[in-house]
Amino acid sequence: MLPLVSVNEITKLLEQAAAASVDQDIDLDVFMRAAWSAYLESRPGMREHIEDLQLRQQLDEIRKHGRMGQA
Repeated sequence: MLPLVSVNEITKLLEQAAAASVDQDIDLDVFMRAAWSAYLESRPGMREHIEDLQLRQQLDEIRKHGRMGQA
């Protein structure tokens, strides 16, 4: 496990990563996807939790529009 760091230290690391991606001409979308993926990978179960929330929202919308009966 990594040692605890402050928000300021995290901010500095993110700024350095962003600057490096600009220096290397990395597309913003690629950088953001990589950052989001790294965040999710560091939080076990978070990806599945978000997917579950999205599925529930989609099912609620389908029910709301009368395209599926209530279970």
